Amino acid sequence: MQRIVIANRGEIAVRIIHACHDDGRTAIAVYADDDADALFVNLADEAYALHGRSSQQTYLSIEAIMRVAREAKADAVHPGYGFLSENADFAQAVIDAGMIWIGPSPDAIRALGDKVQARAIAAEVGAPMAPGTTAPVHDPAEVVDFAKEYGLPLAIKAVHGGGGRGLKVVRRLDEVREAFATATHEAELAFGNGDCFIERFLDRPRHVEVQVLGDACGTVIAVGTRDCSLQRRNQKLIEEAPAPFLSDETTARLEDAAVAICSQVGYVGAGTVEFLVADDGTMSFMEVNTRIQVEHPVTEMVSGIDLVREQLRIAEGGSLAGLRPDTRGHAIECRINAEDPARGFVPFPGVISALRSPSGPGVRFDTGIAAGSKIPDQFDSMLAKLIVHAGTRVECIRRMRHALDELHIEGVPTVVPFDKAVLREPDFADEGRFSVYTRWIEEAFLPRTASESLDGGTPGTRADSEAVTRTWIELDGRRVELGLPAQLGAQLNALAASAGGRGDAPDSTASHGCDGQASNDAQNAQSDDAIVSPLAGTVVRWLVEDGASVDEDEPVVVIEAMKMETQVAASRAGVLRSQAAAGDFVEFGQQLGEVL
Repeated sequence: MQRIVIANRGEIAVRIIHACHDDGRTAIAVYADDDADALFVNLADEAYALHGRSSQQTYLSIEAIMRVAREAKADAVHPGYGFLSENADFAQAVIDAGMIWIGPSPDAIRALGDKVQARAIAAEVGAPMAPGTTAPVHDPAEVVDFAKEYGLPLAIKAVHGGGGRGLKVVRRLDEVREAFATATHEAELAFGNGDCFIERFLDRPRHVEVQVLGDACGTVIAVGTRDCSLQRRNQKLIEEAPAPFLSDETTARLEDAAVAICSQVGYVGAGTVEFLVADDGTMSFMEVNTRIQVEHPVTEMVSGIDLVREQLRIAEGGSLAGLRPDTRGHAIECRINAEDPARGFVPFPGVISALRSPSGPGVRFDTGIAAGSKIPDQFDSMLAKLIVHAGTRVECIRRMRHALDELHIEGVPTVVPFDKAVLREPDFADEGRFSVYTRWIEEAFLPRTASESLDGGTPGTRADSEAVTRTWIELDGRRVELGLPAQLGAQLNALAASAGGRGDAPDSTASHGCDGQASNDAQNAQSDDAIVSPLAGTVVRWLVEDGASVDEDEPVVVIEAMKMETQVAASRAGVLRSQAAAGDFVEFGQQLGEVL
Protein backbone atom coordinates (compact mmCIF):
# COMPACT_ATOMS: atom_id res chain seq x y z
CA MET A 1 0.00 0.00 0.00
CA GLN A 2 2.18 2.79 -1.34
CA ARG A 3 0.07 5.17 -3.42
CA ILE A 4 -2.87 6.55 -1.43
CA VAL A 5 -5.64 8.76 -2.82
CA ILE A 6 -7.06 11.13 -0.20
CA ALA A 7 -10.73 11.59 -1.05
CA ASN A 8 -11.15 14.75 0.97
CA ARG A 9 -10.00 18.34 1.42
CA GLY A 10 -8.88 20.91 3.99
CA GLU A 11 -7.15 20.14 7.25
CA ILE A 12 -8.02 16.41 7.30
CA ALA A 13 -6.39 16.00 3.88
CA VAL A 14 -3.28 17.71 5.26
CA ARG A 15 -3.39 15.42 8.31
CA ILE A 16 -3.53 12.29 6.14
CA ILE A 17 -0.74 13.61 3.90
CA HIS A 18 1.49 13.94 6.98
CA ALA A 19 0.68 10.36 8.05
CA CYS A 20 1.50 9.09 4.56
CA HIS A 21 4.82 10.92 4.56
CA ASP A 22 5.69 9.62 8.04
CA ASP A 23 5.41 6.09 6.64
CA GLY A 24 7.16 6.88 3.36
CA ARG A 25 3.98 6.59 1.30
CA THR A 26 2.87 8.68 -1.70
CA ALA A 27 -0.01 11.04 -0.90
CA ILE A 28 -2.31 11.80 -3.84
CA ALA A 29 -4.78 14.69 -3.52
CA VAL A 30 -8.00 15.26 -5.44
CA TYR A 31 -9.47 18.74 -5.62
CA ALA A 32 -12.47 20.79 -6.64
CA ASP A 33 -11.90 23.86 -8.78
CA ASP A 34 -12.14 26.20 -5.77
CA ASP A 35 -9.41 24.18 -4.01
CA ALA A 36 -6.95 24.25 -6.90
CA ASP A 37 -4.38 26.24 -4.90
CA ALA A 38 -5.31 24.98 -1.42
CA LEU A 39 -2.67 24.00 1.11
CA PHE A 40 -3.43 20.28 0.92
CA VAL A 41 -3.03 20.33 -2.87
CA ASN A 42 0.39 21.95 -2.57
CA LEU A 43 1.56 19.53 0.14
CA ALA A 44 0.52 16.35 -1.67
CA ASP A 45 3.00 14.44 -3.82
CA GLU A 46 0.51 14.44 -6.69
CA ALA A 47 -2.82 16.21 -7.23
CA TYR A 48 -5.64 15.59 -9.70
CA ALA A 49 -8.60 17.80 -10.63
CA LEU A 50 -12.14 16.54 -10.07
CA HIS A 51 -13.54 19.12 -12.54
CA GLY A 52 -16.33 20.86 -10.68
CA ARG A 53 -17.16 23.29 -7.90
CA SER A 54 -19.94 21.79 -5.80
CA SER A 55 -19.62 18.89 -3.36
CA GLN A 56 -21.94 16.82 -5.55
CA GLN A 57 -19.66 17.29 -8.56
CA THR A 58 -16.45 16.60 -6.67
CA TYR A 59 -15.94 15.19 -3.17
CA LEU A 60 -19.35 13.47 -3.20
CA SER A 61 -18.88 12.01 -6.68
CA ILE A 62 -17.84 8.36 -6.55
CA GLU A 63 -17.40 8.36 -10.32
CA ALA A 64 -15.07 11.37 -10.32
CA ILE A 65 -12.88 10.10 -7.46
CA MET A 66 -12.64 6.57 -8.85
CA ARG A 67 -11.65 8.00 -12.24
CA VAL A 68 -8.75 9.79 -10.57
CA ALA A 69 -7.79 6.77 -8.45
CA ARG A 70 -7.51 4.61 -11.56
CA GLU A 71 -5.65 7.31 -13.48
CA ALA A 72 -3.20 7.75 -10.59
CA LYS A 73 -2.69 3.98 -10.29
CA ALA A 74 -3.54 4.17 -6.60
CA ASP A 75 -3.17 1.24 -4.22
CA ALA A 76 -5.62 2.58 -1.63
CA VAL A 77 -8.15 5.29 -0.82
CA HIS A 78 -8.47 7.16 2.48
CA PRO A 79 -11.84 8.96 2.78
CA GLY A 80 -11.08 11.24 5.78
CA TYR A 81 -14.28 12.41 7.48
CA GLY A 82 -17.51 13.77 6.01
CA PHE A 83 -18.27 13.57 2.29
CA LEU A 84 -18.07 9.90 1.20
CA SER A 85 -16.28 8.61 4.30
CA GLU A 86 -19.36 6.67 5.49
CA ASN A 87 -20.67 5.69 2.07
CA ALA A 88 -20.70 1.90 1.71
CA ASP A 89 -21.11 2.11 -2.08
CA PHE A 90 -17.90 4.16 -2.30
CA ALA A 91 -16.05 1.64 -0.13
CA GLN A 92 -17.31 -1.18 -2.33
CA ALA A 93 -16.28 0.68 -5.51
CA VAL A 94 -12.74 1.03 -4.16
CA ILE A 95 -12.57 -2.66 -3.27
CA ASP A 96 -14.07 -3.73 -6.60
CA ALA A 97 -11.38 -1.70 -8.38
CA GLY A 98 -8.71 -3.82 -6.65
CA MET A 99 -7.67 -1.09 -4.22
CA ILE A 100 -7.53 -1.07 -0.43
CA TRP A 101 -10.30 0.78 1.38
CA ILE A 102 -8.85 2.45 4.48
CA GLY A 103 -11.82 1.97 6.76
CA PRO A 104 -14.35 -0.60 7.92
CA SER A 105 -16.00 -3.01 5.48
CA PRO A 106 -18.98 -1.88 3.40
CA ASP A 107 -21.18 -4.23 5.44
CA ALA A 108 -20.03 -2.62 8.71
CA ILE A 109 -20.61 0.86 7.27
CA ARG A 110 -24.14 -0.11 6.22
CA ALA A 111 -24.92 -1.68 9.58
CA LEU A 112 -23.57 1.15 11.74
CA GLY A 113 -23.74 4.13 9.37
CA ASP A 114 -27.49 3.69 9.09
CA LYS A 115 -28.40 5.13 12.47
CA VAL A 116 -31.70 3.25 12.64
CA GLN A 117 -29.97 -0.10 12.13
CA ALA A 118 -27.20 0.93 14.52
CA ARG A 119 -29.81 1.44 17.25
CA ALA A 120 -31.01 -2.12 16.71
CA ILE A 121 -27.46 -3.45 17.05
CA ALA A 122 -26.90 -1.39 20.19
CA ALA A 123 -30.08 -2.84 21.66
CA GLU A 124 -28.89 -6.38 20.86
CA VAL A 125 -25.72 -5.93 22.92
CA GLY A 126 -27.51 -4.18 25.77
CA ALA A 127 -26.18 -0.66 25.24
CA PRO A 128 -28.14 2.09 27.05
CA MET A 129 -30.60 3.84 24.72
CA ALA A 130 -33.44 6.42 24.60
CA PRO A 131 -36.73 5.74 22.73
CA GLY A 132 -36.65 6.36 18.97
CA THR A 133 -37.98 5.26 15.58
CA THR A 134 -36.81 2.04 13.96
CA ALA A 135 -37.18 3.35 10.38
CA PRO A 136 -36.75 6.69 8.60
CA VAL A 137 -39.65 9.15 8.84
CA HIS A 138 -40.94 10.81 5.69
CA ASP A 139 -43.54 13.28 6.90
CA PRO A 140 -43.71 15.89 9.69
CA ALA A 141 -46.94 14.26 10.87
CA GLU A 142 -44.95 11.19 11.94
CA VAL A 143 -42.75 13.45 14.06
CA VAL A 144 -45.83 14.99 15.71
CA ASP A 145 -47.24 11.53 16.50
CA PHE A 146 -43.95 10.47 18.09
CA ALA A 147 -43.84 13.66 20.18
CA LYS A 148 -47.37 13.04 21.46
CA GLU A 149 -46.42 9.53 22.55
CA TYR A 150 -42.95 10.11 24.02
CA GLY A 151 -42.93 13.84 24.75
CA LEU A 152 -40.60 16.72 23.93
CA PRO A 153 -37.85 17.61 23.28
CA LEU A 154 -37.01 15.26 20.44
CA ALA A 155 -34.25 15.14 17.86
CA ILE A 156 -34.68 14.83 14.09
CA LYS A 157 -31.45 13.24 12.85
CA ALA A 158 -30.07 12.38 9.42
CA VAL A 159 -29.77 8.63 8.96
CA HIS A 160 -26.42 9.11 7.22
CA GLY A 161 -25.45 12.31 9.00
CA GLY A 162 -22.65 13.60 11.16
CA GLY A 163 -21.02 16.83 12.28
CA GLY A 164 -24.36 18.30 13.34
CA ARG A 165 -25.67 18.50 9.78
CA GLY A 166 -29.15 17.16 9.35
CA LEU A 167 -29.80 17.30 13.09
CA LYS A 168 -32.50 19.52 14.60
CA VAL A 169 -33.86 19.59 18.14
CA VAL A 170 -37.60 20.25 18.44
CA ARG A 171 -38.95 21.71 21.69
CA ARG A 172 -42.43 22.81 20.52
CA LEU A 173 -44.88 21.12 18.17
CA ASP A 174 -45.12 24.23 16.00
CA GLU A 175 -41.38 23.87 15.23
CA VAL A 176 -41.76 20.42 13.69
CA ARG A 177 -42.47 21.31 10.04
CA GLU A 178 -39.56 23.75 9.58
CA ALA A 179 -37.15 21.59 11.60
CA PHE A 180 -38.03 18.56 9.48
CA ALA A 181 -37.57 20.51 6.23
CA THR A 182 -34.23 21.93 7.38
CA ALA A 183 -32.88 18.60 8.65
CA THR A 184 -33.73 16.74 5.44
CA HIS A 185 -32.37 19.56 3.25
CA GLU A 186 -29.07 19.77 5.14
CA ALA A 187 -28.73 15.99 5.05
CA GLU A 188 -29.28 15.96 1.28
CA LEU A 189 -26.71 18.73 0.77
CA ALA A 190 -24.04 17.22 2.99
CA PHE A 191 -24.50 13.48 2.50
CA GLY A 192 -26.56 13.02 -0.66
CA ASN A 193 -29.39 11.39 1.31
CA GLY A 194 -32.15 13.27 3.13
CA ASP A 195 -33.55 10.37 5.18
CA CYS A 196 -34.04 11.22 8.87
CA PHE A 197 -35.18 9.38 11.99
CA ILE A 198 -36.31 10.70 15.36
CA GLU A 199 -35.51 9.94 18.97
CA ARG A 200 -36.31 11.30 22.42
CA PHE A 201 -33.82 14.03 23.25
CA LEU A 202 -32.37 14.03 26.76
CA ASP A 203 -32.50 17.54 28.22
CA ARG A 204 -29.22 19.10 29.35
CA PRO A 205 -27.07 16.03 28.57
CA ARG A 206 -23.35 15.82 28.03
CA HIS A 207 -22.03 14.44 24.73
CA VAL A 208 -19.46 11.75 25.49
CA GLU A 209 -17.84 9.50 22.91
CA VAL A 210 -15.51 6.52 22.84
CA GLN A 211 -12.69 6.12 20.32
CA VAL A 212 -12.31 2.54 19.10
CA LEU A 213 -9.87 0.65 16.91
CA GLY A 214 -10.56 -2.76 15.36
CA ASP A 215 -8.40 -5.14 13.34
CA ALA A 216 -9.09 -7.93 10.86
CA CYS A 217 -8.36 -10.55 13.53
CA GLY A 218 -11.53 -9.61 15.42
CA THR A 219 -9.92 -7.49 18.13
CA VAL A 220 -11.68 -4.25 19.07
CA ILE A 221 -10.26 -1.93 21.75
CA ALA A 222 -11.38 1.34 23.34
CA VAL A 223 -8.64 3.96 23.06
CA GLY A 224 -10.36 6.42 25.40
CA THR A 225 -13.22 8.87 25.95
CA ARG A 226 -13.82 12.43 24.79
CA ASP A 227 -16.27 15.10 25.89
CA CYS A 228 -17.81 17.07 23.02
CA SER A 229 -20.61 18.87 24.87
CA LEU A 230 -19.66 22.39 23.79
CA GLN A 231 -21.76 22.66 20.64
CA ARG A 232 -23.49 25.35 18.64
CA ARG A 233 -26.17 24.35 16.11
CA ASN A 234 -25.35 20.77 17.13
CA GLN A 235 -21.83 21.25 15.81
CA LYS A 236 -18.94 20.63 18.16
CA LEU A 237 -16.72 23.62 18.87
CA ILE A 238 -14.49 22.54 21.78
CA GLU A 239 -13.58 18.95 22.66
CA GLU A 240 -11.38 17.35 25.29
CA ALA A 241 -9.94 14.02 26.36
CA PRO A 242 -10.39 12.16 28.54
CA ALA A 243 -14.02 13.15 29.25
CA PRO A 244 -13.73 14.95 32.60
CA PHE A 245 -15.71 14.35 35.79
CA LEU A 246 -17.03 10.92 34.80
CA SER A 247 -17.07 8.14 37.37
CA ASP A 248 -14.93 5.08 36.69
CA GLU A 249 -18.14 3.05 36.48
CA THR A 250 -19.65 5.32 33.81
CA THR A 251 -16.44 5.32 31.78
CA ALA A 252 -16.22 1.52 31.92
CA ARG A 253 -19.90 1.17 30.92
CA LEU A 254 -19.47 3.43 27.89
CA GLU A 255 -16.24 1.79 26.74
CA ASP A 256 -17.66 -1.72 27.16
CA ALA A 257 -20.79 -0.80 25.20
CA ALA A 258 -18.72 0.77 22.41
CA VAL A 259 -16.51 -2.30 22.08
CA ALA A 260 -19.55 -4.62 22.11
CA ILE A 261 -21.36 -2.66 19.39
CA CYS A 262 -18.35 -2.61 17.07
CA SER A 263 -17.42 -6.24 17.78
CA GLN A 264 -20.95 -7.26 16.75
CA VAL A 265 -20.23 -6.21 13.14
CA GLY A 266 -16.55 -7.17 12.92
CA TYR A 267 -15.39 -3.58 12.86
CA VAL A 268 -11.99 -2.87 11.26
CA GLY A 269 -10.22 0.49 11.50
CA ALA A 270 -10.88 3.64 13.52
CA GLY A 271 -14.39 4.55 14.64
CA THR A 272 -16.27 6.48 17.29
CA VAL A 273 -19.30 5.49 19.35
CA GLU A 274 -21.26 8.46 20.70
CA PHE A 275 -23.46 8.66 23.79
CA LEU A 276 -25.48 11.19 25.75
CA VAL A 277 -24.93 11.27 29.52
CA ALA A 278 -27.54 13.07 31.66
CA ASP A 279 -27.01 14.78 35.01
CA ASP A 280 -28.46 11.80 36.87
CA GLY A 281 -26.05 9.41 35.18
CA THR A 282 -28.53 8.17 32.54
CA MET A 283 -26.66 7.07 29.42
CA SER A 284 -28.10 6.80 25.91
CA PHE A 285 -26.45 5.48 22.75
CA MET A 286 -26.53 7.99 19.89
CA GLU A 287 -24.65 6.69 16.87
CA VAL A 288 -21.45 5.22 15.46
CA ASN A 289 -19.25 7.25 13.15
CA THR A 290 -17.51 4.74 10.90
CA ARG A 291 -14.51 6.94 10.16
CA ILE A 292 -11.86 9.10 11.79
CA GLN A 293 -13.34 12.00 13.79
CA VAL A 294 -12.54 15.70 13.55
CA GLU A 295 -11.58 15.63 17.23
CA HIS A 296 -9.26 12.61 17.03
CA PRO A 297 -6.14 14.68 17.94
CA VAL A 298 -7.14 15.04 21.61
CA THR A 299 -7.16 11.26 21.91
CA GLU A 300 -3.82 11.05 20.13
CA MET A 301 -2.31 13.58 22.52
CA VAL A 302 -3.34 11.73 25.70
CA SER A 303 -2.87 8.16 24.43
CA GLY A 304 0.31 8.56 22.41
CA ILE A 305 -1.33 6.59 19.57
CA ASP A 306 -1.27 8.04 16.05
CA LEU A 307 -4.79 7.09 14.98
CA VAL A 308 -4.34 7.91 11.30
CA ARG A 309 -1.18 5.85 11.00
CA GLU A 310 -3.01 3.06 12.81
CA GLN A 311 -5.70 3.29 10.13
CA LEU A 312 -3.03 2.78 7.47
CA ARG A 313 -1.36 -0.07 9.36
CA ILE A 314 -4.65 -1.89 10.05
CA ALA A 315 -5.70 -1.51 6.38
CA GLU A 316 -2.54 -3.41 5.43
CA GLY A 317 -3.54 -6.24 7.77
CA GLY A 318 -1.76 -5.09 10.93
CA SER A 319 -2.81 -6.43 14.31
CA LEU A 320 -3.78 -4.60 17.50
CA ALA A 321 -2.08 -7.25 19.62
CA GLY A 322 0.07 -5.53 22.20
CA LEU A 323 -1.42 -2.06 21.67
CA ARG A 324 -2.42 -0.80 25.12
CA PRO A 325 -3.63 2.81 25.42
CA ASP A 326 -2.18 4.57 28.46
CA THR A 327 -3.94 7.86 29.14
CA ARG A 328 -1.56 10.59 30.26
CA GLY A 329 -2.57 14.13 31.11
CA HIS A 330 -5.33 16.10 29.43
CA ALA A 331 -5.94 17.57 25.98
CA ILE A 332 -8.33 20.20 24.63
CA GLU A 333 -9.17 21.07 21.02
CA CYS A 334 -10.71 24.29 19.72
CA ARG A 335 -12.12 24.16 16.20
CA ILE A 336 -11.16 27.36 14.41
CA ASN A 337 -14.12 28.09 12.14
CA ALA A 338 -14.68 30.97 9.72
CA GLU A 339 -17.78 32.07 11.63
CA ASP A 340 -18.66 35.21 13.56
CA PRO A 341 -19.99 34.46 17.07
CA ALA A 342 -21.28 38.02 17.41
CA ARG A 343 -23.59 37.48 14.42
CA GLY A 344 -24.97 34.14 15.59
CA PHE A 345 -22.06 32.03 14.30
CA VAL A 346 -22.90 32.71 10.66
CA PRO A 347 -20.15 31.39 8.34
CA PHE A 348 -18.02 33.68 6.16
CA PRO A 349 -16.10 32.63 3.04
CA GLY A 350 -13.20 34.87 2.07
CA VAL A 351 -9.44 35.08 1.68
CA ILE A 352 -6.91 34.59 4.51
CA SER A 353 -4.83 37.77 4.40
CA ALA A 354 -2.62 36.94 7.41
CA LEU A 355 -1.97 33.94 9.65
CA ARG A 356 0.22 33.51 12.74
CA SER A 357 -0.03 30.10 14.35
CA PRO A 358 0.76 29.45 18.03
CA SER A 359 3.70 27.36 19.20
CA GLY A 360 5.33 26.00 22.32
CA PRO A 361 5.38 22.77 24.37
CA GLY A 362 2.21 20.72 24.09
CA VAL A 363 0.74 22.90 21.30
CA ARG A 364 -0.44 21.44 17.99
CA PHE A 365 -2.03 23.35 15.12
CA ASP A 366 -3.73 21.18 12.47
CA THR A 367 -4.60 23.49 9.60
CA GLY A 368 -5.80 23.49 6.03
CA ILE A 369 -4.97 27.15 5.43
CA ALA A 370 -2.04 29.52 4.95
CA ALA A 371 -1.78 33.22 4.25
CA GLY A 372 -3.44 33.78 0.88
CA SER A 373 -5.73 30.74 1.12
CA LYS A 374 -9.19 31.14 -0.36
CA ILE A 375 -12.08 29.95 1.79
CA PRO A 376 -14.86 29.01 -0.66
CA ASP A 377 -18.55 29.13 0.17
CA GLN A 378 -19.11 25.61 -1.15
CA PHE A 379 -17.65 23.72 1.80
CA ASP A 380 -17.36 23.49 5.57
CA SER A 381 -16.35 26.57 7.57
CA MET A 382 -13.59 24.89 9.60
CA LEU A 383 -10.16 26.37 8.91
CA ALA A 384 -8.00 24.62 11.49
CA LYS A 385 -7.89 22.92 14.89
CA LEU A 386 -5.85 24.16 17.83
CA ILE A 387 -4.95 21.35 20.23
CA VAL A 388 -3.02 21.58 23.48
CA HIS A 389 -1.85 18.93 25.96
CA ALA A 390 -0.74 19.31 29.57
CA GLY A 391 -0.41 17.27 32.73
CA THR A 392 -3.76 18.30 34.20
CA ARG A 393 -7.00 19.82 32.95
CA VAL A 394 -6.30 23.07 34.82
CA GLU A 395 -2.86 23.35 33.20
CA CYS A 396 -4.38 22.46 29.83
CA ILE A 397 -6.94 25.27 30.04
CA ARG A 398 -4.20 27.73 30.98
CA ARG A 399 -2.05 26.61 28.03
CA MET A 400 -4.99 26.88 25.63
CA ARG A 401 -5.67 30.46 26.74
CA HIS A 402 -2.11 31.47 25.87
CA ALA A 403 -2.20 29.56 22.57
CA LEU A 404 -5.40 31.36 21.54
CA ASP A 405 -3.76 34.69 22.39
CA GLU A 406 -0.91 33.81 20.01
CA LEU A 407 -3.21 32.73 17.17
CA HIS A 408 -3.86 35.52 14.66
CA ILE A 409 -6.02 35.18 11.54
CA GLU A 410 -7.09 38.04 9.25
CA GLY A 411 -9.42 38.01 6.25
CA VAL A 412 -12.43 36.19 7.70
CA PRO A 413 -14.15 36.37 11.09
CA THR A 414 -13.34 33.43 13.38
CA VAL A 415 -14.70 31.87 16.58
CA VAL A 416 -11.51 32.64 18.54
CA PRO A 417 -13.18 35.34 20.75
CA PHE A 418 -15.83 32.78 21.67
CA ASP A 419 -13.17 30.20 22.58
CA LYS A 420 -11.42 32.71 24.83
CA ALA A 421 -14.67 33.61 26.57
CA VAL A 422 -15.62 29.98 27.22
CA LEU A 423 -12.22 29.25 28.75
CA ARG A 424 -12.97 31.97 31.33
CA GLU A 425 -16.40 30.57 32.19
CA PRO A 426 -16.69 28.94 35.66
CA ASP A 427 -19.15 26.37 34.26
CA PHE A 428 -16.35 25.08 32.06
CA ALA A 429 -13.10 26.06 33.73
CA ASP A 430 -13.69 25.70 37.48
CA GLU A 431 -11.51 22.98 38.92
CA GLY A 432 -14.27 21.32 40.91
CA ARG A 433 -17.18 21.23 38.47
CA PHE A 434 -18.26 20.81 34.86
CA SER A 435 -21.68 22.31 34.13
CA VAL A 436 -21.74 22.50 30.35
CA TYR A 437 -24.13 20.42 28.24
CA THR A 438 -25.08 20.19 24.58
CA ARG A 439 -27.23 23.34 24.58
CA TRP A 440 -25.26 25.24 27.21
CA ILE A 441 -24.01 27.76 24.67
CA GLU A 442 -27.52 28.75 23.53
CA GLU A 443 -29.27 28.47 26.88
CA ALA A 444 -26.68 29.67 29.40
CA PHE A 445 -23.61 31.26 27.82
CA LEU A 446 -25.00 33.49 25.05
CA PRO A 447 -27.90 35.00 27.05
CA ARG A 448 -25.47 36.37 29.64
CA THR A 449 -22.71 37.36 27.21
CA ALA A 450 -22.61 40.67 25.34
CA SER A 451 -22.54 39.87 21.63
CA GLU A 452 -20.04 42.65 20.91
CA SER A 453 -17.50 40.90 23.16
CA LEU A 454 -17.57 37.94 20.75
CA ASP A 455 -16.83 39.95 17.60
CA GLY A 456 -14.94 37.57 15.33
CA GLY A 457 -13.42 40.25 13.13
CA THR A 458 -14.30 42.17 9.98
CA PRO A 459 -15.20 40.19 6.87
CA GLY A 460 -12.62 40.77 4.17
CA THR A 461 -12.66 40.25 0.42
CA ARG A 462 -14.78 37.36 -0.75
CA ALA A 463 -12.97 34.64 -2.67
CA ASP A 464 -13.28 34.74 -6.45
CA SER A 465 -16.47 33.10 -7.66
CA GLU A 466 -14.28 30.74 -9.68
CA ALA A 467 -10.74 29.63 -8.85
CA VAL A 468 -10.01 27.94 -12.18
CA THR A 469 -10.63 28.98 -15.76
CA ARG A 470 -10.66 26.03 -18.15
CA THR A 471 -9.67 26.36 -21.78
CA TRP A 472 -7.75 24.20 -24.27
CA ILE A 473 -4.56 24.21 -26.28
CA GLU A 474 -3.35 22.07 -29.13
CA LEU A 475 -0.22 20.07 -28.28
CA ASP A 476 1.42 18.07 -31.07
CA GLY A 477 -1.87 18.05 -32.92
CA ARG A 478 -3.84 16.85 -29.89
CA ARG A 479 -6.40 18.94 -28.08
CA VAL A 480 -5.50 19.19 -24.39
CA GLU A 481 -7.53 20.82 -21.62
CA LEU A 482 -5.71 23.60 -19.77
CA GLY A 483 -6.71 24.83 -16.33
CA LEU A 484 -5.58 28.34 -15.38
CA PRO A 485 -6.00 30.26 -12.14
CA ALA A 486 -9.13 32.37 -12.64
CA GLN A 487 -7.30 35.64 -12.02
CA LEU A 488 -4.66 34.77 -14.62
CA GLY A 489 -7.37 33.70 -17.04
CA ALA A 490 -9.16 37.01 -16.57
CA GLN A 491 -5.91 38.91 -17.19
CA LEU A 492 -5.22 36.96 -20.38
CA ASN A 493 -8.78 37.60 -21.58
CA ALA A 494 -8.32 41.29 -20.82
CA LEU A 495 -5.09 41.37 -22.82
CA ALA A 496 -6.76 39.61 -25.70
CA ALA A 497 -9.68 42.02 -25.60
CA SER A 498 -7.32 44.99 -25.53
CA ALA A 499 -5.27 43.63 -28.41
CA GLY A 500 -8.43 43.07 -30.39
CA GLY A 501 -9.41 46.74 -30.08
CA ARG A 502 -12.37 46.12 -27.83
CA GLY A 503 -11.26 48.63 -25.21
CA ASP A 504 -9.89 48.29 -21.74
CA ALA A 505 -10.81 45.25 -19.69
CA PRO A 506 -13.12 45.84 -16.78
CA ASP A 507 -11.73 46.12 -13.28
CA SER A 508 -11.00 42.51 -12.29
CA THR A 509 -12.16 43.15 -8.75
CA ALA A 510 -15.56 44.48 -9.72
CA SER A 511 -17.38 41.15 -9.63
CA HIS A 512 -15.56 39.72 -6.66
CA GLY A 513 -17.61 41.31 -3.90
CA CYS A 514 -16.65 44.17 -1.66
CA ASP A 515 -14.69 44.33 1.52
CA GLY A 516 -16.31 44.12 4.92
CA GLN A 517 -16.30 47.88 5.51
CA ALA A 518 -18.15 48.55 2.29
CA SER A 519 -20.70 45.89 3.16
CA ASN A 520 -21.14 47.39 6.58
CA ASP A 521 -21.58 50.84 5.09
CA ALA A 522 -24.23 49.48 2.74
CA GLN A 523 -25.99 47.75 5.58
CA ASN A 524 -25.94 50.88 7.72
CA ALA A 525 -27.37 52.90 4.85
CA GLN A 526 -30.40 50.63 4.54
CA SER A 527 -33.61 51.50 6.32
CA ASP A 528 -35.18 49.64 9.20
CA ASP A 529 -37.62 48.20 6.64
CA ALA A 530 -34.84 46.19 4.98
CA ILE A 531 -34.28 42.47 5.50
CA VAL A 532 -30.51 42.16 5.27
CA SER A 533 -28.43 39.02 4.78
CA PRO A 534 -26.12 38.43 7.77
CA LEU A 535 -23.80 36.28 5.64
CA ALA A 536 -22.70 35.51 2.10
CA GLY A 537 -24.62 32.51 0.83
CA THR A 538 -27.47 31.13 -1.26
CA VAL A 539 -31.16 31.79 -0.71
CA VAL A 540 -32.72 28.38 -0.01
CA ARG A 541 -36.38 29.28 0.54
CA TRP A 542 -38.74 31.93 1.85
CA LEU A 543 -40.65 30.87 4.94
CA VAL A 544 -43.37 33.47 4.38
CA GLU A 545 -45.18 34.22 1.13
CA ASP A 546 -44.67 37.56 -0.57
CA GLY A 547 -47.34 40.02 0.56
CA ALA A 548 -48.05 38.20 3.84
CA SER A 549 -48.03 39.91 7.23
CA VAL A 550 -45.08 39.15 9.50
CA ASP A 551 -44.20 39.89 13.12
CA GLU A 552 -41.03 41.51 14.36
CA ASP A 553 -38.22 38.90 14.70
CA GLU A 554 -40.26 36.30 12.81
CA PRO A 555 -38.00 34.09 10.61
CA VAL A 556 -38.82 34.85 6.97
CA VAL A 557 -36.03 33.47 4.77
CA VAL A 558 -33.34 30.76 4.91
CA ILE A 559 -29.77 31.31 3.66
CA GLU A 560 -27.36 28.40 3.13
CA ALA A 561 -23.58 28.78 3.30
CA MET A 562 -20.82 26.28 3.98
CA LYS A 563 -23.36 23.44 4.23
CA MET A 564 -25.33 25.10 7.05
CA GLU A 565 -28.66 26.92 7.00
CA THR A 566 -29.31 30.26 8.74
CA GLN A 567 -32.75 31.78 9.28
CA VAL A 568 -33.09 35.54 8.77
CA ALA A 569 -35.83 37.36 10.68
CA ALA A 570 -37.95 40.41 9.91
CA SER A 571 -36.63 43.59 11.49
CA ARG A 572 -40.14 44.79 12.32
CA ALA A 573 -43.82 43.91 11.90
CA GLY A 574 -45.53 44.63 8.58
CA VAL A 575 -46.09 43.24 5.10
CA LEU A 576 -43.30 41.23 3.46
CA ARG A 577 -41.93 42.19 0.05
CA SER A 578 -39.29 39.66 -1.06
CA GLN A 579 -36.59 40.64 -3.56
CA ALA A 580 -33.97 37.87 -3.67
CA ALA A 581 -35.25 34.62 -5.14
CA ALA A 582 -34.54 31.05 -4.11
CA GLY A 583 -31.23 30.01 -5.66
CA ASP A 584 -29.79 33.55 -5.71
CA PHE A 585 -26.32 34.07 -4.27
CA VAL A 586 -26.31 37.05 -1.91
CA GLU A 587 -23.46 38.98 -0.32
CA PHE A 588 -23.02 39.81 3.34
CA GLY A 589 -25.13 42.93 4.01
CA GLN A 590 -27.18 42.60 0.81
CA GLN A 591 -30.89 43.44 1.01
CA LEU A 592 -33.08 40.36 0.59
CA GLY A 593 -36.42 42.12 0.85
CA GLU A 594 -38.29 44.58 3.02
CA VAL A 595 -41.16 44.86 5.46
CA LEU A 596 -43.58 47.70 4.70
